[in-house]
Amino acid sequence: RARILESSRRDRFDVRDSSPGNGLGPFLKTGDLGFIRDGNLFVTGRLKDLMILGGRNVYPQDVEWTAERSHPSLRPGGGGAFSIESGGRERVVVVVEAERVGKGGLGAEVIAAVRKAVSQAIEVDLHAIRLLKPMSLPRTSSGKVRRHACREAFLDGSLDIVAEWTEAVAQAPPTIAVPSVPAATPPRGRSATEIADWLARQIAGPLGVSADSIDRRETFAGFGLGSMQAVSLAGELERWLDRTLAPTLVYDYPTIEALADHLADDGPTIATADGARPSLEPIAIVGIGCRFPGGDGPEAFWRLLAEGGDAVGPIPEGRWSGRAPEVGRVDYRLGGFLDRVDRFDADFFGISPREAAAMDPQQRLLLEVTWEAIEDAGLVASRLAGSAVGVFVGISTDDYSRLPRADADSADVYEITGNAASIAANRISFAFDFRGPSVAVDTACSSSLVAVEWACRSLRQGESSLAIAGGVNLILGPEVSANFARAGFLAADGRCKTFSSEADGYARGEGAGVVVLKPLSKAIADGDPIYAVIRGGAINQDGRTNGLTAPSGLAQESVLRGAYEAAGVMPGRIQYVEAHGTGTPLGDPIEAMALGSVLGEGRSEGGLCLLGSVKTNVGHLEAAAGVAGLIKVALMLHHRAVPPSLHCRETNPRIPIASLPIQVARELTPWPETEGHALAGVSSF
Repeated sequence: RARILESSRRDRFDVRDSSPGNGLGPFLKTGDLGFIRDGNLFVTGRLKDLMILGGRNVYPQDVEWTAERSHPSLRPGGGGAFSIESGGRERVVVVVEAERVGKGGLGAEVIAAVRKAVSQAIEVDLHAIRLLKPMSLPRTSSGKVRRHACREAFLDGSLDIVAEWTEAVAQAPPTIAVPSVPAATPPRGRSATEIADWLARQIAGPLGVSADSIDRRETFAGFGLGSMQAVSLAGELERWLDRTLAPTLVYDYPTIEALADHLADDGPTIATADGARPSLEPIAIVGIGCRFPGGDGPEAFWRLLAEGGDAVGPIPEGRWSGRAPEVGRVDYRLGGFLDRVDRFDADFFGISPREAAAMDPQQRLLLEVTWEAIEDAGLVASRLAGSAVGVFVGISTDDYSRLPRADADSADVYEITGNAASIAANRISFAFDFRGPSVAVDTACSSSLVAVEWACRSLRQGESSLAIAGGVNLILGPEVSANFARAGFLAADGRCKTFSSEADGYARGEGAGVVVLKPLSKAIADGDPIYAVIRGGAINQDGRTNGLTAPSGLAQESVLRGAYEAAGVMPGRIQYVEAHGTGTPLGDPIEAMALGSVLGEGRSEGGLCLLGSVKTNVGHLEAAAGVAGLIKVALMLHHRAVPPSLHCRETNPRIPIASLPIQVARELTPWPETEGHALAGVSSF
């Protein structure tokens, strides 16, 4: 059989591996696309199905998946996407089976949903959409879509159609009456209402709907306008207004309302927070979202803390797939781990499977936890869209970008955005349409607490009206843990034994935490639930010490005093401090001495400040460690209780505990009795 094929189709057997030193072959060129993973061959489609649009590879599976899930009337697995040549370039057509869709209004609604979904998720301008009767999509005997047959049926008009849409070859001239504009008329002579009406009609026409039904706060991409169509719309608008406009205008002002306001006024309107004057107003924590080991959500996390739970354990099975080297006595496979970090509700966020797979799970986790924090605050995410909401995210680990790939040469743009630390914050702003600052922070273990401090400053300066702040950390590869073990940073038993005589290092942990922040006066006026209030904070650096990773007690004293001064609080009034507390023989005594020195100022004789560290429960969450401590303290103040700090039977002998006004919290107790407010501090170094 092979000899017969070779003699008749020699060209198909003449493909060889051109990699240096290989010279493998000959191979059979089947025309299939696929990949090899774990020794298995996965065939994903045909080479001829691949669509190349403006030099970019677009896979029909992505377009089909997105289209099929854009409306409940469409049948999953019932779509086909292919390209045709139109107007001298390759254009994309989607055909998809639909149920209960006639030729009336619902058909137009479904078509609009398909255009919007594909434009936003794939960034593809669709040329045509055909909604088909159920079970009429051309398929193979095994049920696979026959894209080539779909294309032929589309071209010859033999599809069984219930509703259809085809992009207009050229935009129709404006249909509204427009008075003539003399040459001397100022270029901004149109009102915002006139411009918005004109834009609504231009968008409604191709969609086959009335202009009144167009949501003027929806993005242009939401109506299915891709880049080429958006530039074309700007050109039509330029001619109608008789003034020069930038072709990228619709990207700067991506809604009808925003664009109309910009063109009707003297200048662009920039989203700003209410009350733009800087202030030293306290900041309220009005919402919490978290995924921590043993504590999925604030209620579960508080139960873990109150019960003295230890969530440290072995790494989930299959996480490192046998890639963990042996390093000696330290079992670095122990830590605070999350289960099922590969799971993500991509459909909920309108993200295609291909993009979701390329995204660092840290980005996925942040999206979900942010949504949960907004819900916990009693806010509606859609009502925050377009407002000056700031996003500040601590992130430093990049394990996902360093994982081995089946084909290192197959990387696409999704892997670039999916693994950039900056996108961890930017993707939240994009997903929820937040217009405030969007900042990723990497100051190592203090990243998320620095992010919270920057968020508070942004709120006080009037830069943000609401802020999302937090951090994330996932341990997806063994390399960093193995190196930490070799360097002597990690505890032999995988536990952070903070302030303990047995302290010998820390355990790594993973998780994500997000807090929703508002100026206190605004939170009270809005009737928001308030967990706790941030009165002030401070940031500094050690400068030159005995080593790059060596702590400085003087620098810690300085930053503590700075925080209390900013808060307007005498250190002696603090009843509890959530310490950085990694559980290292050197770091713990330095921190305890710094705390003792500062907390004694203004403290009544015999008065003690309780200490603890969430790291004893869940491990050291590194970039998310600060927000984990902050959330712990917010829950403590909310419940008016102090949970135990674990693994400290005897205090580290290097800490002169008898002469310091501090005491490690070893059991669940009510919040210490005090006159005035309950006050706590949080450190992250």
